[in-house]
Amino acid sequence: MRTLLAVVLVFAFGIYMFGCGKKESTEMQEQMSMESLATTPAVEVTPASETGMPQAPAAMPAASEPAVAAKLEPLPPAGPYKPGALDIQTALKNAGYYTGALDGKIGPMTKNAVKEFQKANNLAVDGRVGPKTWEVLKAYLSAPSQRD
Repeated sequence: MRTLLAVVLVFAFGIYMFGCGKKESTEMQEQMSMESLATTPAVEVTPASETGMPQAPAAMPAASEPAVAAKLEPLPPAGPYKPGALDIQTALKNAGYYTGALDGKIGPMTKNAVKEFQKANNLAVDGRVGPKTWEVLKAYLSAPSQRD
């Protein structure tokens, strides 16, 4: 029983010491802002020849002008786009081949509409939206409703 008590006390003391030490070090750190970083003088690096140690990269000079945020462009898709059921139904509806509800479910009405679309566009008629069918169908994704 004494051994167990001693282990628990040592464990609790260790947590207390490490936990408190970490808290003190974070409390002692000073909050830095971008303005204070810009006005902080650059640190001089002692040449490697004088210290006998490998040379560290030089510190970057402080920016004299505020950085201008660059306009970020979205990245293109990583691979071929696989359309969702709702995209397929929307494009078919806009093309005039689908008259059902846009529910995001590929049922018999959607498959028949795909077959009609494929037949009208001289594509292989299989009722599936593969890469070739989607290449033609995606033009109707944002187009207003129409029927050829």
